[in-house]
Amino acid sequence: MSDITIPGGKIRSFVERIENLDSEMQELSEQKKEVFAEAKGEGFDVKILKEIVKLRKEDKNERDERESLLDLYMRAMETASPEQAKAA
Repeated sequence: MSDITIPGGKIRSFVERIENLDSEMQELSEQKKEVFAEAKGEGFDVKILKEIVKLRKEDKNERDERESLLDLYMRAMETASPEQAKAA
């Protein structure tokens, strides 16, 4: 056998903490689903709410830059003639 000592108590502590966090995350996920279900029940579009949550997590400057590029690309696409699209 090996002379290596494995700190079983320390390992157990980490594993139990991870398991507790997994359990808490599952509970939070269920609560989140309930909030979305409540919003849907009141007539709100859940996809739009999720998009708002996503946007609010983004850096404002990065979001503004992305929206500007999106707008620029959309306008460029709308003004392009069908012949330009075929040539590309």
